Order: sequence, then structure tokens, then C-alpha cells
Amino acid sequence: MSATPQMPRPPADPAPTREAALTLLLRQGEATAGELADHLTVSVQVMRRHLRSLEDDGLVEASPTQEGPGRPSNRWRLTIKGQGHFPDGSDHFALGLLQSMAGNLPADTLQKLLEQQALQQATVYRGRIGDGPLAQRLDRLVELRRQEGYVAECSRDPDHDQAWVISEFHCSVMRIAEQFPCVCDQELQLIRHTFPDCQVDRVHWRLEKGHSCGFRLIPSRVG
Repeated sequence: MSATPQMPRPPADPAPTREAALTLLLRQGEATAGELADHLTVSVQVMRRHLRSLEDDGLVEASPTQEGPGRPSNRWRLTIKGQGHFPDGSDHFALGLLQSMAGNLPADTLQKLLEQQALQQATVYRGRIGDGPLAQRLDRLVELRRQEGYVAECSRDPDHDQAWVISEFHCSVMRIAEQFPCVCDQELQLIRHTFPDCQVDRVHWRLEKGHSCGFRLIPSRVG
């Protein structure tokens, strides 16, 4: 009697290993692929594939380090986006804080505090995106926003030869903005302060309609 043919085994679900690797990096700060592989009892080759996939998703990053003879080893750590992968309740805290401030401070005082925060964040952004061409600075800002939990992209405006549009399909402060729309006003001011050489206008707003927030930037020298 011939043996019953064996059905092929379905591929293992990579999600548990990915999540376990992220959790280990959260607890340990950083680790090599070999160290992670030992902890999770998988081969180094498998772990490297997982790490490259996580890197492609923007959740981890690596830096080479020389720990002995031979080629340098990559030590992996979570990115800001990777840290945000773990719920921390910060949005609940921020929302509660704003509610308390709105109930105890004059409206203009709260507005001034939000304006100050936008100015400070714009200073940070300008320092990180540098002084290069506008397209380069926009790309760098979009990457920073992605690391902060935004789903963002930048493209040319089809209605204006010299304009660019930043679109944000997911906003890390959406829950807060639903109750405090003034936060969105500061997002607009934040982009304006980050690109003082551009005219910046809001062209889409999720709280009003549509599925994204959008900001059009036109270099000031363009008429």
C-alpha cells in the first residue's frame, strides 16, 4: 500500500517572532542579531531576515560596532516609531492635561502655550532637516513625522508647478484634535515655522471632510 502523501506544512507565522524581537529590544535597549536569535531560539539567518523586515517598516535601526576580530556586528535598537509600537497611554494623558488646562486657564493663555510648543517643535525640525533644497527638507520632515507615528507623504501639487503638498493620512494627535481643534491650527503654524521660506496653506482637513490632512507649500520667491 502506498503511503499517504504528506500535505506541505504551511509557513510559520512570522508575527510572534517579530513581536518578541521588538519586546526584547524594548527591554534590553539594543542587541545583535545573534543575541536576539539565542533568546528566541531561532537561527541567526532567520533573525536577520526579521530585523531587515522590521527595518523596512521603520521600527528598528542598526549601527555597526566592533566587538572583536572580524567584521563589525550590527547592534539593533528601536526607532521612535518602534517605541510607539507599544501603547503607552500618552495620548490619554495629553488629552486629560488639555482638558484640565482648558477648564482652569483663560482661552488666550492656552492658545499662547500651544503656539510656544509649535515654535519649539519647529526649531527642532529645522535643526534636523538642515538647510538643503526644499525637496530634500520635505523628504526629511516626512520621515521624521513617520517616526512620530504619522502616515505621511509628500508629492508635487498637480495644480501648481512650484508647489508641494504634504499629506497626512494618520495623525498621532487625532484623538486630541477631535476634542481640541485648536491643536490642528498649531499643526499649520508648525509647518509654517518649519519652512519660513514658503507660503503654507491647509488644503485638506480630516475634521472637516476627506481622509487626510494636507498642507500646500509654495516657495516664497515664486509668484
